[in-house]
Amino acid sequence: MSDKTRSGPSGTGVDPGERTALVVGATGIGGSALVDLLAADGWDVIALSRQPGVARSGVRPLSADLRSAEDLTRALADERPTHVFFTAWSRQPTEQENIVVNGGMVRDLLAALSHAPLEHVALVTGLKHYLGPFEAYGQGGMPDTPFHEDEARLDAPNFYYAQEDELFAAAGRGGFHWSVHRSHTVIGHAVGNAMNMGLTIAVYASICRALGTPFVFPGSLTQWNGLTDMTDATILADQMLWAATAPEGRDEAFNVVNGDVFRWRWMWARIAEYFGVEPVGPGGELQPLEQQMANASPTWQRLVDEHGLVGPELDRLASWWHTDADLGRQIEVVTDISKSRLAGFTSYHRTIDSFTALFDRYRAERLIPAG
Repeated sequence: MSDKTRSGPSGTGVDPGERTALVVGATGIGGSALVDLLAADGWDVIALSRQPGVARSGVRPLSADLRSAEDLTRALADERPTHVFFTAWSRQPTEQENIVVNGGMVRDLLAALSHAPLEHVALVTGLKHYLGPFEAYGQGGMPDTPFHEDEARLDAPNFYYAQEDELFAAAGRGGFHWSVHRSHTVIGHAVGNAMNMGLTIAVYASICRALGTPFVFPGSLTQWNGLTDMTDATILADQMLWAATAPEGRDEAFNVVNGDVFRWRWMWARIAEYFGVEPVGPGGELQPLEQQMANASPTWQRLVDEHGLVGPELDRLASWWHTDADLGRQIEVVTDISKSRLAGFTSYHRTIDSFTALFDRYRAERLIPAG
């Protein structure tokens, strides 16, 4: 943890030993950070994911298919969590299918826990709440930046709205409190995640260094020159725990980002310096990573062999499409976080520290070359 990192969600008056947390999506970027935080804080943690996880002190893995109401009922029949942290989603071909599947996962999971003594349910969504879904992203009427939590919903189908509505309905029936956490691009430790910019950039820079090619920014001039922000997974975890245990966090939606703003033209040069590659800005047209890295698998395999890397295949490490989508945006994306600050949440990260700490960890775990 950097010395520029948070003051933390302490002082909530919670006795973690009396509370059990169910983390849904426990192996993802946000879920992993939350499991670590809760376990370190002394909570009993049930780590729910589709594939069985590994048990450790204070953490019990549980496996279930979130898209199956029957499987959730089976898996959760004997579980009695007091707090639920929902960090999972399943990408579908259309937004209507996203609504059916992802709204259904929230509905069915909470229905399967109708017997549990729930006190609080926290839901992670994101800035597509303000920007619109993938198939209409950044199109039509949008609120001005920075985005504020009190903006009206867009007049377009959005699975985040469906998830919120299922949460609100269940809270009305069950009498528990809730919170919604609208993150920007989340960077943190995970492997095989569908939206992992941190590992994607690390893999891309490592390949550029191996080939002796420039580290070309794949995105738009708008992103290169404009202000933006990001969300460290530990900040997201901190805010979820704070909202779940502090009265000021109850029954509210909060934006959650690191607290600093930056321009990619500044950030790209510093990431390039870390990896020892030459930074190059955008040209007249987008240069997507999916195209740049289309034939990179043999180079990555050579790096695996030469450096004794332990990571999986390239397409499970890097999510080119997601990083292309973020960096290729033609609109400014900046988030206001005054609401949570005024309510008492003070955690903070400097985003360059988030990146370098993550790169250090991936190197230590031999997922990317050490140098």
